[in-house]
Amino acid sequence: EVFPDRDHFGRIFFNQAQMSSKGIAQIACVMGSCTAGGAYVPAMSDESVIVRNQGTIFLGGPPLVKAATGEEISAEDLGGGDLHAKKSGVVDHLAENDEHALTIVRDIVSTLQSESGAGLELREPRPPLFDTEELYGIIPEDVRAPYDVHEIIARIVDGSEFHEFKPLYGSTLVCGFAHIWGMPVAILANNGVLFSESAVKGAHFIELACQRRTPLLFLQNISGFMVGGKYEAEGIAKHGAKLVTAVATASVPKITVLIGGSFGAGNYGMAGRAYSPRFLFTWPNSRISVMGGEQAASVLATVHRDADKWTPAQAEKFKQPIRDDYEAQGNPWHATARLWDDGIIDPAQTRDVLGLAFAATLNAPIPDRPQFGVFRM
Repeated sequence: EVFPDRDHFGRIFFNQAQMSSKGIAQIACVMGSCTAGGAYVPAMSDESVIVRNQGTIFLGGPPLVKAATGEEISAEDLGGGDLHAKKSGVVDHLAENDEHALTIVRDIVSTLQSESGAGLELREPRPPLFDTEELYGIIPEDVRAPYDVHEIIARIVDGSEFHEFKPLYGSTLVCGFAHIWGMPVAILANNGVLFSESAVKGAHFIELACQRRTPLLFLQNISGFMVGGKYEAEGIAKHGAKLVTAVATASVPKITVLIGGSFGAGNYGMAGRAYSPRFLFTWPNSRISVMGGEQAASVLATVHRDADKWTPAQAEKFKQPIRDDYEAQGNPWHATARLWDDGIIDPAQTRDVLGLAFAATLNAPIPDRPQFGVFRM
């Protein structure tokens, strides 16, 4: 038939949305072509997997695109796995073949929780594959020095097993499911400055964690959101607001650990003190302030009414006390002395502390349904 009635193909998407609102998990595995309306099936699923050089997702295939716009493009370039896993973010996992895709699907299913009203499904605890004391050699002395946060996660979670979400998209925010002392956790860890893609990915992941009633762990090492004309034009404020909204309204327990710097709005997007985490711990190397001391000194010097008359020596004389104040008040000992956090912890004991903290949070029931506000898309 030509006429699209209410029970025809479009009803599938209606049903998908309704099932999602009721907490029914949906997983899509794209092993071939998803064209036109079929493209919405993986796009509306909780998590989607696509096979490289085999699966495709597009609203209009190459023949339709050529007929409508005159553009000649291959199916892979138009809607292949690399495009959607790395650039568009339509899919969450890129598989090398069908067998790999099904393995990923099984991993996704293993992160789902039992029916509403039941407690979290606990596992037999297993130690990490790597010695936790190796964390001392991974953490740089300078909080501005980069390092791979996967190395931190591998020394905290059970068996060093981490089911990463969207590993190829928004890579400056690492998200994924794991277990700590047998308890399921959803981890968000900074791996650089937050871009729009990172913020959207984080908001999506928090939604998944709330649907699955899985507690959240934030590992903060963040200088803030990316700034500049290009990023403002791309809507960094709007996309950052999605992450902040998701963090603020998440219905599951939240625990935050400052493993490095925590500056500016990045603190908000990663469940800082104002976002009511059940526990907030700091490492001895961490730093907390509205911005870095050097940046604050430079900004205040620039806007000073006499700045254009200063010599370099006078400018430096103005800046140094500001740097000193930020260094003193951004120190974790300053914060913990004022009961701002729940304690400075030894990095090597982080796993044990988190195990006790998460066990304490499970004494209170976790709501069956998340209560999110408006997301500006």
